[in-house]
Order: sequence, then structure tokens, then C-alpha cells
Amino acid sequence: MSKNRGKDTSPELFICKIIHSLGYHYRLHKKDLPSCPDIVFPKSKKVIFINGCFWHRHICKKGRSMPSTRKNFWQQKFKRTIERDKQNYKQLKKLGWKILVIWECQTKRPEKITDKLISFLK
Repeated sequence: MSKNRGKDTSPELFICKIIHSLGYHYRLHKKDLPSCPDIVFPKSKKVIFINGCFWHRHICKKGRSMPSTRKNFWQQKFKRTIERDKQNYKQLKKLGWKILVIWECQTKRPEKITDKLISFLK
């Protein structure tokens, strides 16, 4: 687990490249917000989370996979992650922030992601 990075992941760099090409300016990993969102647009109060399917339990194939050893440990770990995500999103919404979650598997289709980003950032 220690080899899993929280910053500068391939999906994150991919999304940043698209956002930059669209002409938007953003901040990365603003630590003074709940859960330190991946990409922050302070002026428009919008944040983007780029979640790994496995770690944050997306409904795709990768997100439904379960390690074969220590199942109880992993189930509890994933449950805590999901609960923490929900709590952080709730706090951000309460503070007036709009949230977009992009899943790792969605970065495989750049045209859909670009449309999604344009729609969110308008």
C-alpha cells in the first residue's frame, strides 16, 4: 500500500492536462479544505476528486475486486474510505463547494471526460 501515491497519479495528470488545455486555472491539493481535493477552482468554488476505482470502490470491474487474503481487513478499510468520502463531500457542500468525482476508469475515454469537465466548469 505504501507504493500507492495520493498525488501526481497518472489519472490526475491526465485530467490536469485537459483542464489546462481548456484554459482554466486551478490549484492542486488545497489542504485547508476537507479531504484536500485533487483539483480546486477557488473563484468558482468548485472541486474535482480523481478517485481510484479500487480504493474508493467504484462500480466498475476494478472497483468490485476484492483481495483474496485478509478479507475482513479489506472490507473494513473500504467501508471506512466510503464513509470518509461521503462525510468530506457533505462538509464541502455545506461550505458551498460544488463537487465533481472522476473515476480512474473514466479517464480511458478522453472525449467523455472533456465534455464532463466543460459542463462542470461552465
